[in-house]
Amino acid sequence: MGVVIPARNEEDLIAGTIGSHTATDYPGEVRVVVVDERSSDATGVAARRAAAESSRAVAVVDGRPLPDGWAGKVWGMEQGVRAHAAGDDPPEWFLLTDADIRHAPGSLRALVSAAVAGGVGLESRMAHLRCRSGAERLLIPPFVLFFFLLYPPGWANRPGSRITSAAGGCILVRRDALAAAGGLALLKGALIDDLALARLIKFRAGLPTRLALSRDRVVSDRAYDDLASVWTMVRRSAFTQLHRSWALLAGVSVALALMFAGPPAAAVAGLVGLATGVGAPAAWSLGLGLGAWLAMAIATGPVTREFGLPWPWRLALPASGLLYGAMTIDSAVRGPRGGGWR
Repeated sequence: MGVVIPARNEEDLIAGTIGSHTATDYPGEVRVVVVDERSSDATGVAARRAAAESSRAVAVVDGRPLPDGWAGKVWGMEQGVRAHAAGDDPPEWFLLTDADIRHAPGSLRALVSAAVAGGVGLESRMAHLRCRSGAERLLIPPFVLFFFLLYPPGWANRPGSRITSAAGGCILVRRDALAAAGGLALLKGALIDDLALARLIKFRAGLPTRLALSRDRVVSDRAYDDLASVWTMVRRSAFTQLHRSWALLAGVSVALALMFAGPPAAAVAGLVGLATGVGAPAAWSLGLGLGAWLAMAIATGPVTREFGLPWPWRLALPASGLLYGAMTIDSAVRGPRGGGWR
């Protein structure tokens, strides 16, 4: 098993991530390569300290300068894969995982077992995201809901389906499948590298892929303590998800406004109308608005339960949806880093 962890400015989290691989119960050999992507903090120092204390083979590689046309994370993964491939006995599997992801002791064993049983070339898990701060409670459950609405696992995991899906925090891929797909170089500029890799494996290598939600085996320690941190995360890829199409952005923005602002607005208009004696039209407006709002609350029930949130958080979906719409518009207007497209 070759574990690849690209890391940039992760000095607070990298030791825990490395330690989780030290504690794995995977029966085979596990070699970990951490690629320090030219961090400006002490990520490399923390990683080397954790590597020295590890009972597994852990190598820390200083990342090389980013070549033209490459996205930073993809370049980090490429360097990690190359480091593993350069050994005398290249691993059969690569685990591409993020520096904020902790794996439970049984995670690797379960991933490989599922991949072998399913005959897939890529097995992925959406990590259980942190949901403690107010911003996380407002925005993380809808993030998971929207993701699975866009990429339904039942469709994405079907071999003949044109839909593919993966979660970049935890991707297990067979070495021969990656080679058959043409390698990471084919997605070197991808900002949404996980979905791009799943498409390569499914359509170019011709192998099934699978994504599932993790509850306790794969956990993200990434904290989003305020709205700004979630906003920055979403802005990096939101417009790319729309193929950087302004027409598609306009359509999605109108749809989101109608879907999420419409029901509360109709309910408020109905209440005002009843208070001012409008009568039947106001009652219809109130009933339709509350009914649509209730339907949204029911739809978000599974994800709020998944994160252990009390039921009033289900009523916040209109605010969450409008915020995600604003983040998507910002992604288009100012670019993934907030500085505009160049």
